[in-house]
Amino acid sequence: MTVHDIPAAASAPVADSRPIVRTHHGDDVEDRYEWFRAKDDSAVIAHLEAENAYTDSRTSHLAGLRERIFEEIKGRTLETDLSVPTRRGDWWYYGRTVEGEQYGIQCRAPLSSPDDWTPPELSPDVDVPGEQVLLDSNVEAEGHEFFSLGSFEVSTDGRLMLYGVDVAGDERYTLRVRDLATGEQLPDVIEGTFAGATFSPDGRFIVYTTVDDAWRPDTVRLHELGTPVDSDEKLYHEPDERYWVGAGFTRSDRYLVIEIGSSITSEEWLLDADDLRGEPRVVWPRAEGVEYESAHAVIDGEDVLFILHNDGALDFELVRVAASDPAGDRSVVIPHQPGHRLLGVSTFRDWGVVGYRRGGLPRLGMLDYASGAVSEIEFDEPLYSVGTGGNPEWAPPLLRLGYGSFVTPGTVFDYDVATGERLLRKRQPVLGGYDPDDYAQARVWATAQDGTQIPISLVWKRSFGDAGAATRPVHLYGYGSYEHSIEPGLSIARLSELDRGVLFAVAHVRGGGEMGRQWYEDGKLLSKRNTFTDFVDCARHLIDNGYTTPTQLVAEGGSAGGLLMGAVANLAPELFAGILAVVPFVDALTTVLDPSLPLTVIEWDEWGDPLHNPDVYAYMKSYSPYENVRTDASYPKILAVTSLNDTRVLYVEPAKWVARLREVGADALLKCEMVAGHGGVSGRYNSWRERAFELAWLLDTLGVADA
Repeated sequence: MTVHDIPAAASAPVADSRPIVRTHHGDDVEDRYEWFRAKDDSAVIAHLEAENAYTDSRTSHLAGLRERIFEEIKGRTLETDLSVPTRRGDWWYYGRTVEGEQYGIQCRAPLSSPDDWTPPELSPDVDVPGEQVLLDSNVEAEGHEFFSLGSFEVSTDGRLMLYGVDVAGDERYTLRVRDLATGEQLPDVIEGTFAGATFSPDGRFIVYTTVDDAWRPDTVRLHELGTPVDSDEKLYHEPDERYWVGAGFTRSDRYLVIEIGSSITSEEWLLDADDLRGEPRVVWPRAEGVEYESAHAVIDGEDVLFILHNDGALDFELVRVAASDPAGDRSVVIPHQPGHRLLGVSTFRDWGVVGYRRGGLPRLGMLDYASGAVSEIEFDEPLYSVGTGGNPEWAPPLLRLGYGSFVTPGTVFDYDVATGERLLRKRQPVLGGYDPDDYAQARVWATAQDGTQIPISLVWKRSFGDAGAATRPVHLYGYGSYEHSIEPGLSIARLSELDRGVLFAVAHVRGGGEMGRQWYEDGKLLSKRNTFTDFVDCARHLIDNGYTTPTQLVAEGGSAGGLLMGAVANLAPELFAGILAVVPFVDALTTVLDPSLPLTVIEWDEWGDPLHNPDVYAYMKSYSPYENVRTDASYPKILAVTSLNDTRVLYVEPAKWVARLREVGADALLKCEMVAGHGGVSGRYNSWRERAFELAWLLDTLGVADA
């Protein structure tokens, strides 16, 4: 069966029931839809196509709204634009977007002098002197329905460029090298690489990572340009399936750092950058439950490492050690402070930068090497996000910052370290007369079942009145896993909701990292249910305090946030008009029981190991959405969005979930992109259309879809 064979007014697809029984820890579970996992089975593809046709039919009345939202996103976006140039070596590097083109274009232009640290102000309608187009992804994507760039780097001397391309959505990248002087492709082609390949500082080698059958990055390899790929050396192989690996050079170009990590344990090995075939040496031998990362600096002529770690320090501390003897004496630079979560340290020749969280927001502080003092870079807005980015140089006078909030568009500053002055380089244009003063943001707090205070971020358009002054449609978003924090940031697509009177809210539930490491610990493993009940309590807070009503509330989450959506649908279906689940991890127990599936063993540190531990098995079975679909519930409308080639959360999970929901009478739709990955479709216009589809369904469910 193909989509063309399905009538436009088709009823919901009814999947064949092909029961299989799995048994773990003496528990027999019948699964009627596990046969969906056979991706190459024509019956599976036919079922997914039937689901897409049904979803198209059920949402056909929203075609006009989808088009209007797409045009609104497009109309607010400066389609032909340039990024702020970043200095590296003798060049300024920047990206271009061109109206009508799906993908970005990587470019560079020469410095005016060695002392040139002020990036040129670029304009789309003015030629850039000496500009070179390095990579036009629109050209590379020709003939492919999907395109993703996983590696991109230019050698230190500016002569060679490497780039890794995925045209399927499975995050396996083919690596190629181009001579920028001649434009010729080198014969070096490496298949099946992971993202993030890099040149050695001298440009002789490429360091890259490959994955095992479970999609785990497990091996760091060294390729010498001009030699056969099958002779590439293994710099490091990690046999333990709980760990993944990566590699990169220090900003100083002194060392190659090989990083090994699980969700709870890390280890680093150093190789001298000028002797990559030498013997690597460990920084600190791995110890279960201890995480750390190092950054190289040179102080008073001595190579030192700043190491951020959690050995006896839940929210981490920063120490300094001799690079020649990392296991030796530790000098504490920033001691552990409960609730003051240290996130990372970046080192430059003359100073460092420390990232941390306090009061639920990210912060940045300048680290003085001589005194160890940290001076925070302060901002005025009550809610904001800030981070470093575009700082490849070892000895710059300026620090590049990225800043934004729910109402302030993405902004690029250069921070003058000597004077403390912030130099505005660019604020992302939002066309159509956008005025940040027309919108407001705030944070309120919900009380969880156990008394914990859960932050909720709110953003709305002022012309519809103050938040909470009257009930209104609310879009409540959540994630709550992997210590990932949902940071304040303006979304152009979200304006289409706000301008129609929707209040957007983020429930910063436990399992995320917003309030420190303990916040994460209290929402994982055998405490995972806190994530779900926190979200429910945030929804109840918004309802009980007059922000909204159940008929005006739609929830959204993606990936692990999709697990949250599935769990919430089972826990409190009466609180929501609709639930949008994007690439949702809704068959969690089945997945985490199977160590042959991508990333499963790595995930045991996050969810627990139900394969070998009966208590974890019972706990996961008690909340896994697919296992707990209720026959006694009146479910809200549900839209599940997935991708056929997703390697992180397989399409089979939402497909099974929707089939099970239909059994109990739920109004559930499945939209499966047949050529896409975990991040959805590729290309900005395609992505805008995908988001317009989701928002049109959401607005219609909230009852605010315009005619």
